[in-house]
Amino acid sequence: MHKAELIKIIAQELERQLETAISAAKQAHDTATDDENVAENKYDTLGLEAAYLAEGQSRRVSECELNLQRYRAWQLPEFEDADALATGALVTLEDTDSGTHMHVFLSIVAGGTKVKLGGEEVLLVTADAPLGKALMGAELGDEVSVGTNSYEIREAR
Repeated sequence: MHKAELIKIIAQELERQLETAISAAKQAHDTATDDENVAENKYDTLGLEAAYLAEGQSRRVSECELNLQRYRAWQLPEFEDADALATGALVTLEDTDSGTHMHVFLSIVAGGTKVKLGGEEVLLVTADAPLGKALMGAELGDEVSVGTNSYEIREAR
């Protein structure tokens, strides 16, 4: 798994999320300002609901823009096997119960986002998430627990 390629894929995903948010915001704005959505009586709230949706979608656009800006400005650190984990680490975890593996990228933005790299799924996790908190400062070979799940850190780069 090549980390440099992953960085590009994440940037593309953040751009895709921004485009989707812009499209949704435009659609919500068009609905909110459509003449057919003017209230006919005090119980007709369709226009008001559409305006709330448009406002929320506009906030989502701002959040996506900020995520993309922060990600592009981020100076990604290099990791050696002996280094403690921090943001920027690409980690392979093994579930100690099932033996299954999962790939996690400790990101500064877009926690919960999943991307594909070489047919493998990579989960973006921020330091604020329970798994992110457990991984921050851990080292290769350490076991971390999140809720009832335990994982061994099998690889970090």
